[in-house]
Amino acid sequence: MRRYVVKRLLSLVGTLFGVSVLIFLMVHLIPGDPATQILGQFATPEAISQLRASLGLDQPLWQQYMRFAGNLFAGDLGTSLFTGEKVWDQIMNRFPITMQLAILSVIIAAIFGILLGTIAAVKQNTIIDRLVVLTSLLGISAPGFWIALFLIWIFAYKLALFPISGYEGIYSLLLPAITLGMAEAGMIARMTRSSMLEVIKQDYMRTAEAKGAALFRIILSHGLPNAIIPVVTMLGLQFGSLMAGAVVVETVFSLQGLGSLAIEAISKRDMPTIQGMVFFMALIFALTNLIVDLIYSRIDPRIHFD
Repeated sequence: MRRYVVKRLLSLVGTLFGVSVLIFLMVHLIPGDPATQILGQFATPEAISQLRASLGLDQPLWQQYMRFAGNLFAGDLGTSLFTGEKVWDQIMNRFPITMQLAILSVIIAAIFGILLGTIAAVKQNTIIDRLVVLTSLLGISAPGFWIALFLIWIFAYKLALFPISGYEGIYSLLLPAITLGMAEAGMIARMTRSSMLEVIKQDYMRTAEAKGAALFRIILSHGLPNAIIPVVTMLGLQFGSLMAGAVVVETVFSLQGLGSLAIEAISKRDMPTIQGMVFFMALIFALTNLIVDLIYSRIDPRIHFD
């Protein structure tokens, strides 16, 4: 196991190098000039040229990338062009809200997705199965902003059960988490149903049933442990994507997380902040996948890593 972790961490270095190159090139393709954004549209060409020189934007791209990569190697994600604040500090200030939102969303998605998917598999080809499939399809298809506005209108405006916007503790994250979790729950339900249908056909399931074991015990003790592995994979991928993809939900609910920071940085063409954020999220995504792989061996003892 230790050797496997070391190998994965070494491969992660190569992955992050490729990510850094892509981030740098894509950010420099964004239209607009950061110096003009900082000084305003009425700035003189001389002032813009001086600022570009002080920021190193007049240097060739390869020199700018070498400076960016060197800072990354030293653990420095750069400094915001507009606030003068370290990008790492900006991320850490916003990260807790996004982290809480992602964790809560995954918990909601896992609970409802696995429960509904299991029920649909056990009740295959019944009206319950069809309702679960239809509900999961609606959850996947409905736009996130529409779900968010609908939940705000019902539970925050009409019933006044939740704050409409802003962060007032974990309670205020329930509606955003449900918004994010609905689509994920739909995909998990479909995956769980498909995986459980394969498991139900296995001989050991029929043997347990023939011995007179209760259906609930058969599903919980023999079915889920064997059907859950592909679901764990999806949960790991969804957690990484939720961390990076909560932009719309955070904007609708006025949450000061990484999503809103990304919107601000892109609108101002704050290149160091954009580069630092994307690199940070790529690191989180890669580490999440590694953790998911390690969880496999705990769920299924037959899985060994060399």
